[in-house]
Amino acid sequence: MNDSSWGAPPQAGYWGPSEQGPVQGAAPAGPTYDAHDAQHTRPMPTAPDVPAHGGDQDDDRGAARLSGPPVRNDTQSAAPFGDPSHDQQSPQEPMPSTAPEPAAAPQKKSAGRDLGAAIGVGVGLGAVIVASLFVVKAVFVGVVAVAVVVGLWELTSRLQEQKGIKAPLVPLALGGAAMVVSGYVRGAEGAWVAMALTALAVLVWRMTEPPEGYLKDVTAGVFAAFYVPFLATFVAMMLTADDGPRRVLTFLLLTVVSDTGAYAIGWRFGKHKLAPRISPGKTREGLFGAVTFAMAAGALCMQYLIDDGTWWQGLILGLAVAASATLGDLGESMIKRDLGIKDMGTLLPGHGGIMDRLDSLLPTAPVVWLLLVLFVGSG
Repeated sequence: MNDSSWGAPPQAGYWGPSEQGPVQGAAPAGPTYDAHDAQHTRPMPTAPDVPAHGGDQDDDRGAARLSGPPVRNDTQSAAPFGDPSHDQQSPQEPMPSTAPEPAAAPQKKSAGRDLGAAIGVGVGLGAVIVASLFVVKAVFVGVVAVAVVVGLWELTSRLQEQKGIKAPLVPLALGGAAMVVSGYVRGAEGAWVAMALTALAVLVWRMTEPPEGYLKDVTAGVFAAFYVPFLATFVAMMLTADDGPRRVLTFLLLTVVSDTGAYAIGWRFGKHKLAPRISPGKTREGLFGAVTFAMAAGALCMQYLIDDGTWWQGLILGLAVAASATLGDLGESMIKRDLGIKDMGTLLPGHGGIMDRLDSLLPTAPVVWLLLVLFVGSG
């Protein structure tokens, strides 16, 4: 214990008989001592009761705290020597029980979500996507546009609720849908033009309201336009190739397999946190599972689904997908932590909102599009 926590050091001449014996010149015991000698017999101050700190806060206030009850000097009285009322021995305080507490029963790992509902919703969404993808391409483009609009609505709603940021939804929704269609019809050039016009529309639309908060509102609007519809445009651009439906299917399969591998391996074997400050549930073992599953699926998809594709290209593609999907998931986790929410919405039982399903897909779309163009051309 640091002496500074006890206050000033004791004065010379104060020692109990059990420590150094009688002090030369000390006043005799009994009521006959004079007041002058009493000032040399001041007792040591007792340690103040320090309130315990609870929770997991990283606080330095408990660094100098003793474990257990505070130490008290029961043999020295605060009254002068010779006071008859303090000659009797103080009763001993009961010692705290040192018996070990029974160990808590181990808890069974929980997935944290309703897996039945999650699987059912996932199968339903997959059926709609596959049906629209292989029947009429334009229908699938419409599905992507609807997902983009709903995702923008979720994102802007949470920004306004949690941060008071009013990103204009109307120009974002119209511009986002136009971006997806332009990417499908005009390719990358059309997507960039639609992105620029959407950003301009956000700036002008926000001018109809008071200037307070203008900068943060338009900044959030431009960010939302890039994050959701512009990245989703690369899915529509994949579809324009001759084997476009199979490219999109490869993109979806690899992303889902990566997430599934991360979840399965991380839930069963995960012990080492990947990014505890951003997403405490993600582990390094889960990342290993994502990479392994995605590379295996990539080799199969490139060999059997993509025209002129080879298995080794699939290994590279799978590795890239695992990296981008993980970063995308962490990126949205960072956004949700900043907003103080768990899910972006409640539209999909067992999944959260649309944005909670697009978090891995959105940043993965341009990665897959670019690698496929490099490996087998734009077709």
